[in-house]
Amino acid sequence: MTSPLIDAVHSALGTVQDPELRRPITELGMVKSVEADDDGALTVVVLLTIAGCPMRETITSDVSRAVEGIEGVTSVNVVLDVMTPDQRQALKDQLRGSGRQGIPFNEEDSLTKVFAVASGKGGVGKSSVTVNLACSMAASGLKVGIIDADVYGFSVPRLMGIEQTPTRVDEMILPPVAYGVKVISIGMFVSGNQPVAWRGPMLHRALEQFLTDVYFGDLDVLLLDLPPGTGDVAISVAQLLPGSQLLVVTTPQAAAADVAERAGAMALQTGQHVSGVIENMSHLVLPDGTSMEVFGSGGGEILAGRLSSTMQEEVPLLGSIPLEVALREGGDAGTPVVMEDPDNPSSKALDDIAGALMHQPRGLAGRSLGVSPK
Repeated sequence: MTSPLIDAVHSALGTVQDPELRRPITELGMVKSVEADDDGALTVVVLLTIAGCPMRETITSDVSRAVEGIEGVTSVNVVLDVMTPDQRQALKDQLRGSGRQGIPFNEEDSLTKVFAVASGKGGVGKSSVTVNLACSMAASGLKVGIIDADVYGFSVPRLMGIEQTPTRVDEMILPPVAYGVKVISIGMFVSGNQPVAWRGPMLHRALEQFLTDVYFGDLDVLLLDLPPGTGDVAISVAQLLPGSQLLVVTTPQAAAADVAERAGAMALQTGQHVSGVIENMSHLVLPDGTSMEVFGSGGGEILAGRLSSTMQEEVPLLGSIPLEVALREGGDAGTPVVMEDPDNPSSKALDDIAGALMHQPRGLAGRSLGVSPK
């Protein structure tokens, strides 16, 4: 038998989300028991996925905050316990589906748009663009994830202010969440600022593990921050995610556009679709309101035109992002500019690009259409 008070507590606990899985703890089987004595002293026992869960304090405070205002509750005691192996297995089966293996974004029923953000050379702001696009999309209500595939030059955790390491539930990895975006990076698995010196096969395996072992859940958009150029990781992404679409980032400088063309043209060999070109650092707004074209002009349009000719289909210039101090400061502080200063010109440009991408149809490359000739 349950009392109205216990029913009210269970209802309130349904509003508490696991910080990593982003689903109600009641739905995940994390509420072991709820008890209240005659004086209204409440005891809630919550099951953690693992004993060393880094979010235990967050879960405790969220549970307390959700139930302490219920009429009749005089005190709250949150007790943390740990799931048994059978309970963890049941949770994994619930999240992924019993017996399902492989890359979920390649499943027939997946509606996730996958964008691989590429550049011909380093230093064009590709990672900053990736992070801000992801945060803009998440702020609009989409479920978004980032894979920092730039194994040698990983920077996404720093740009998003993430210091938390991923939680492991047996072989399943739960990615940290910042600004509503789920993020995984090799930088979360190395100590300090140690370099990663891996050859091609190890890079491929690391990316494959991110795609199979990391639980992103049901995403609307997945962004991959690729290393510059047309090397091993870019090839692996095309092989592992044949439905992914390329976004090519360049600066207005003609030399940068020349190099970026090779990164975009690689889609001809891999069978990927190029969703568009993003021109970063397009101009600098001076204090008197005039603009200075520090890196020249026209590189984005030139690149979009060349890729349209190469791909024999329209490759649009999705937008031009001005060179802004706030954009750099946000990256250094781990607070993306679209979140810190949404009225900034660079934020508005990034929001417009994110909106354009959200309205693009999902790529069908490498996918079965479910029809066959008679």
